[in-house]
Amino acid sequence: MRVVVVGAGQRRRTEASIARAARALGHPSRLVDALGWRRRLGRFAPRLIRRMVDSFEPDLVILTHQAAAAGEETLRALVRGRRAVFWYFDFNPTANALMLGRIAGSMRGTYLAQLDTYRSAGIPDVGFLPQGLDPEVDRPAQRSPARFRCDASFVGSGQYPHRYDVLRAVAASCRLQIRGPGWEGAPHDLPVAGGAVYGRRFAQVVRGAAISLGADALPEQAEEQASSSNRMWKIMGCGGFYLGPLVDGIEQMARDGVHCAWYRNPDHAVQLIREYLGDPERRQRIAEAGRAHALAHHTYAHRVRLLLDGGAFEATAQVFPSGEPR
Repeated sequence: MRVVVVGAGQRRRTEASIARAARALGHPSRLVDALGWRRRLGRFAPRLIRRMVDSFEPDLVILTHQAAAAGEETLRALVRGRRAVFWYFDFNPTANALMLGRIAGSMRGTYLAQLDTYRSAGIPDVGFLPQGLDPEVDRPAQRSPARFRCDASFVGSGQYPHRYDVLRAVAASCRLQIRGPGWEGAPHDLPVAGGAVYGRRFAQVVRGAAISLGADALPEQAEEQASSSNRMWKIMGCGGFYLGPLVDGIEQMARDGVHCAWYRNPDHAVQLIREYLGDPERRQRIAEAGRAHALAHHTYAHRVRLLLDGGAFEATAQVFPSGEPR
């Protein structure tokens, strides 16, 4: 099967991981940088984008959110007479996401509880498909600079105040380093150590931290089902110990105390950090099991195989026992 991925074209982006996964599965693939060409060529970009897709003669066109840069008319022409699927990685439904799903007629989303929204919007084929890890990119660093060494690290965008409570609680209890874009206006009591980190630098940050944190961007994410940020898979791929927010059904992805750890609230996060900092052998054992688990079951090759077969990831909500604190 010949596969074209239309979206953003940088090597670090998910689109590149999808194209590499298709090739690893034995399928010729091409990545078309719709976003980059639109920025470089403006109104002349759609014609080039269409030529790049048509000349490859794909059997399947995979659209990501950034494919919207090609424009609705061009996208309709790209998928006409071809099988297409839109894979959406973000939490909130957007006008572009609905447009892309309708054009493709098939959609896979990374947040399970949002799928009914897309079905109600008239997209006929909607399924759950989490992101994964790319073994070529998400791999352990051999060493880490001394400046990255800390008890806990968080890498993510800073424009989400919902993250502040858990990060503030962690910072008060241990040596925390925060990195990522958008932290310029953050409160002074949050220990921002630097800007965005990708690829090898991200792996070094993971290696330098005893514990790598996840933190929801939006309060609505606490009500999700079996879903987590791609940060989890990247950290596991880089050999880190991941501590992230617990949501219903998430242990279908990775088991608490076996592959990673899940916290229910900021106080629980602090409790678990103290516990795991005091037991480095257990922490290392869990990190190694998490990486092995992710490589065995949660790479982009696993996800793309489902896409090629027209399937989706089977997951169901898992309700916590009555009275268990969240």
